Amino acid sequence: MSKVFALGFIVLIFILSIIGVVDLVKPVSTDILNNDIFSKKLLIVEQKIQKDLNSTNIDKKIIDIKKVKKIKKPAKTDIKKQHFLDIIVPISQSIYKELYSQYQNIKKNIEQNSSKQYINNLKKEYNVKTDHELLSAVKPHPISITLAQCAMESAWLTSRFAKEANNLFGIWSFNDKEPRIAASGSRDGKIIYLKKYKNYHDSIRDYYKNINRSWAFKEFREKKLQTNNPFKLLPYLHRYSEQKDEYPKTLKKVIIKNNFTAYDIKEKN
Repeated sequence: MSKVFALGFIVLIFILSIIGVVDLVKPVSTDILNNDIFSKKLLIVEQKIQKDLNSTNIDKKIIDIKKVKKIKKPAKTDIKKQHFLDIIVPISQSIYKELYSQYQNIKKNIEQNSSKQYINNLKKEYNVKTDHELLSAVKPHPISITLAQCAMESAWLTSRFAKEANNLFGIWSFNDKEPRIAASGSRDGKIIYLKKYKNYHDSIRDYYKNINRSWAFKEFREKKLQTNNPFKLLPYLHRYSEQKDEYPKTLKKVIIKNNFTAYDIKEKN
C-alpha cells in the first residue's frame, strides 16, 4: 500500500504543477502550503485521487511477480511449419504457374494443329502417344498436393535427404552417373540411392515430371484433366508410398490440418 500512496503523492505533485499550484522546478514553500486556496485545491485533488483509487481498485491489481505466467513461446513444430511455408510455398506457386502456362500453350498448339515437331518431341519426352495423354501429362496438379507430399516426404524440410541432397520427395536414383546419396537402409541386399539436387526448385520440378511420366500415376494424370479438386485426386496417389491406400488418407489430413488448399491457384480445366 505504501507504494500506492507514494505513487499517488507523485501524481498529486505533478497535477498541482500543471494547474499552477506547485512549480516542480522550485521547492514548495511553507507559505504556499498554508495558503487557503492551495488547501482547497489540494483537498479537491486528494478526493479525486482517492476516487480513482477506489474505482480502479488498484490495490487489488498489484502484481505478484511469482504468479505472472511466462509468455508462451511458439512451439518448435509451429516454427518448423512456418519455415517450411515461407520457403516452399513461393517456389511451388512459381513452378505451378510456369507449368500451367506451358500446358495452355501446348493445348493451344494442339487445337490449332501447329508446332507439330515441338508436340512430337514432348510426346517422346513424356513417353506418350496421343494428344490427350500429353495434355494429361503436362497439366500440373494442385499446389496443395505438392505441399502435403513435400511436408510428409521431407519431414517439413528436416529429413537428411532434404538437408544433404535437397530431395524433398524421396525420389530414388537408378543412374549411377547422376548426383545422388545413399539411403541408410537397403532393399533385398541392395543399397537404395536418392537423387541429389542443386536446389529446392530443381527438386520440385523433377517431382512434377516424375508424377507426369511414371506408369504408376497414369490414372492420376487422367483424373487431373477432369478436375482440379485435390481431394478427388488423392486416391490415385496410393502407389507413391509403401503405405498404399493409407497414404492418400494421410495426405488428406495434412492438407486439411494445415489449410494447404488456401495456396491453390484456381484455374479452369
